[in-house]
Amino acid sequence: MNAALLTLSLFLGIATGQYAPQQAGSDPLTPVLEARVQKLGKELRCAVCQGLSVADSPSSMARAQLDKVRELVAEGKTDQEVRDYFIARYGEWVLLQPKAEGFNLLVWLGPVALLLGGGFIIARQVKPASALAPAPATTPTAAPPAPEAPATAASNDSVDPYLAAVRRELDQ
Repeated sequence: MNAALLTLSLFLGIATGQYAPQQAGSDPLTPVLEARVQKLGKELRCAVCQGLSVADSPSSMARAQLDKVRELVAEGKTDQEVRDYFIARYGEWVLLQPKAEGFNLLVWLGPVALLLGGGFIIARQVKPASALAPAPATTPTAAPPAPEAPATAASNDSVDPYLAAVRRELDQ
């Protein structure tokens, strides 16, 4: 029963055109001009989807924007004039790739600065190979070593700064 209802609803949906892909409202131009329209459509952000270009978005708003691009190209407008038309109506936000000038430089240079800063911090934290190598052993002198005095807290503190910090915390 459920399968029959699903099949019927899909059939009626296809028959009435509800599941058909949306078509642009204007006729395609010559192949050269249509290629320009598609290239410009890839540069403009869809106002509805916001993550897709006008050329890639399935929304009706994107179809209308692509039709406007097609209309402007058919009128003989240059690529920059078409971009300026959309920037005037939607702001610079409509461009998928913002211009690299002014405050927008942060978008372009921010990731590079973060990578360089992270690399610098990592380089400072990682010890060089020479610091990790054990110190060369010294040859003993002819004189026997003097007997060691009993270890005191002060002598250990000078050797281990962490131990000294712990002792200072415990004394407080």
